[in-house]
Amino acid sequence: MTALAALLCAPAVALAQPYPDYARESLYVPVRDGTRLAVNIYRPATGGQVATERLPVIFVFTPYRARIRNAEGEVVETALNDNLGLRSLLRAGYVVAVADIRGKGASFGARRGFQDRTEAMDGHDLVQWLAARDYSTGDVGMVGCSYLGGTTMHTASTAPPALRAIFTGASDWDKYAFVRRGGITAQFNTRPDEPLSDDLASLPVDADPDGALLREAVAQHADNTSMAGLWYGMPYRDSVSPLTGNAFWDEVAIWRYADTIREAGIATYMWGNWNDEPTSDVILAAENLGSRLLVGPGSHCETPRDFAFTQEIVRYFDHELKGLDNGFAEQPRVTYWSDETGDAGHYVRGGEWPGARSQTAAWYLGDGSLAARPPEAGARTFAVDYDVANDAYFAFWPSPLDEHGLVYDGAPLAEPMDLLGFPTAHVTIAADRPDVDVFVYLEAVDAGGTAEVVSFGRLKASQRALSAAPWDNLGLPWHSGREADAAPIPAGQSATLIVPMLATSYHVPAGSRLRFVVTGADPRQRNLADLRQDPAPRITVTHGWAYGSRIELPLNVTGDE
Repeated sequence: MTALAALLCAPAVALAQPYPDYARESLYVPVRDGTRLAVNIYRPATGGQVATERLPVIFVFTPYRARIRNAEGEVVETALNDNLGLRSLLRAGYVVAVADIRGKGASFGARRGFQDRTEAMDGHDLVQWLAARDYSTGDVGMVGCSYLGGTTMHTASTAPPALRAIFTGASDWDKYAFVRRGGITAQFNTRPDEPLSDDLASLPVDADPDGALLREAVAQHADNTSMAGLWYGMPYRDSVSPLTGNAFWDEVAIWRYADTIREAGIATYMWGNWNDEPTSDVILAAENLGSRLLVGPGSHCETPRDFAFTQEIVRYFDHELKGLDNGFAEQPRVTYWSDETGDAGHYVRGGEWPGARSQTAAWYLGDGSLAARPPEAGARTFAVDYDVANDAYFAFWPSPLDEHGLVYDGAPLAEPMDLLGFPTAHVTIAADRPDVDVFVYLEAVDAGGTAEVVSFGRLKASQRALSAAPWDNLGLPWHSGREADAAPIPAGQSATLIVPMLATSYHVPAGSRLRFVVTGADPRQRNLADLRQDPAPRITVTHGWAYGSRIELPLNVTGDE
């Protein structure tokens, strides 16, 4: 085993743990507008003695409640979970602080919007408050995944002077392109809001033993803006939200604050997993920020397997916040999981994003076929099937939808194929309506017939016009989503939709085959009942050399040693 492999696969390598114990306190901290936010502080300790020296602080800002009593009566504390290395950071000599965002948990206030500037400035104020404590060195880091990853990014976008480094997982670079990718809401951010009873399960702060303040705080949460209602109410990138009164997509677009983050000198480490929709945004963010990047196997916020993940987090903050010469500065910027047959794979480290050197190979849609050569001209028509819903509350990755649309099957591969990077679909369609939603899926089907979705994308036909992205889009097609650029398909005409699909690392073994599926609805559209049309739209996909309906595959032909 090489030295690199030993480092990557060394979860058993012991981390320095000079502080096996901890002491906790919780209190309300007012931010600039006077709103009191619940903050839980965990300080390293040894043998019941709290550390007296000043230590760096790791801050976590969550909507999911810092401390709760679950249905079984057990106390669950975010800071004592090691999924993001928090318990290990405590043991390694960091103060860990976890705060509930306004409008959630035990904090007061109401949430105006999902990750708005109010919440960002709350994060700023808490970072500066933590830096000024007598147990703090004045150096603060943040860590989080999913919504918690978003709070790290939005707090960083306000450039708190004390914030030195962030470790961010499964967050977005551009909220519009994430939630309404292709102009269509089909994403887990549109789930229903949690009931107030969930917040009432929070444990009160220390000075509120009978929970009176907790109940008062949670009563204010009834005024929170509906998350799904916010997204559904803004169909275009430049829509003005009826709930916030402004162009809210702009307010919550991290890319607009990229210069602020860079100029502040905040170190950034971005993380995602291949089977998770935010990972494509994570790669874009890392490349535009010059960030470190980790892409592991697995789903949403899962600890990457076969990787010393906790050790990576502690080493990162040891380097950035403690200034330790631990070799992290010399470590390559990018690490990603390279898929192999079955569950096998290995990590690759280097200086370029996954797929930067991949070559494009076009596979063409035919009369039910998918092949490397264009077919004879033809067309196939299907009626949109709205009966695609399933019971998954968090559908981070879709299941095969071959029973709900057009299927294009490839022949079994004579040689294995390694996909690495972003596929792109080109689909020429006509429809009996001026506008339709189009979903595309790339699937791998093994010799036994078991199918798995490798990548997917979506695009509303009226938003097909290509534009120049306001950031480095890594050469991918980009649609503005602005209202002025929307164009229905003229009656009797066809239109070509160029659909960017999600990044992937996938090994297709010899004997397996590729499959391409086109549908007009997706289970992650939580508003299918509102979208249903009777009769259902009919969509025709044309194929042949003149129409160019195809999928462009990113082939990893150069190797990844």
